[in-house]
Amino acid sequence: MLPYAAAALLSLFFGMFIGQVQAEDLQKEQRIISIGSSVTEIVYALEAQDRIVAVDTTSLYPPEAQKLPNVGYMRALSAEGVLASNPTHILMMEGSGPQTAVDVLKAASIKLTEVKEVYSPEGILEKIDVVGNALQLPEETKALKAKVKADLDGALAYAQEQAKPLKVVFVISEGGGKPLVAGRETGAHAVIGLAGATNVFANLRGYKPVSKEALIAAAPDVIMMMSRPGSSGQSEILKEPGFNLTPAGLNGNLIVMDGVYLLGFGPRTAEAIRDLSDRFVKIAAKTTPKS
Repeated sequence: MLPYAAAALLSLFFGMFIGQVQAEDLQKEQRIISIGSSVTEIVYALEAQDRIVAVDTTSLYPPEAQKLPNVGYMRALSAEGVLASNPTHILMMEGSGPQTAVDVLKAASIKLTEVKEVYSPEGILEKIDVVGNALQLPEETKALKAKVKADLDGALAYAQEQAKPLKVVFVISEGGGKPLVAGRETGAHAVIGLAGATNVFANLRGYKPVSKEALIAAAPDVIMMMSRPGSSGQSEILKEPGFNLTPAGLNGNLIVMDGVYLLGFGPRTAEAIRDLSDRFVKIAAKTTPKS
């Protein structure tokens, strides 16, 4: 019985060893295209960036990602452009498109993993799970999830401790006479709430245009916008008709932040929540919110 038991144990050992070698070889052979800012940030946070062969235009962080070949904007992909990088695996944020391009990529003999977008702390941890599993990095994934969860728990507690009853409008664009603002089920709506304030257009769903009259009636204490290259003149929005008659316009309360950092819902979101919460506190200190 002993020789049999020894042989079985030896077989098990070699099986585990061979499995580990095969997994390591597979990791080394992976050619990843990362589509979506938070997906790319997670790959870097897992220290698997050496497997990335191309990214999309939203993958701006870390800065090294901008040096990689680019397949275009995540919502305007060309299937031919993506396949030209000869990937073995595509990590794609939910909402990438157009659908015709996604259908072609799904039909190709290449593994494709779609990462669901949920604007919540739980959604961030799920993203890490999906990306980590795709990269076959169980220990690294477990460690990153633990760190990010601790960071998020701390940031949420911090924001709630100093939460102020501020009313906020997040403006995506102001052209065409009707500003485009964020309603519920958007990253902007979620991060405003996580940082301890209220989105005045939570009655809307998604991004919707609103009239000057609706803007004035909503009476936001704060106007928020995403920073863009060459957008140093964004403070002019406070003087625009409609905006100039809100508490935000009258008190000069404008917050402009990097969109990928603020709305990415990835490893840096805890930092963004703390940052935004601090900005709300500063504004609240000089503003008496309207009820």
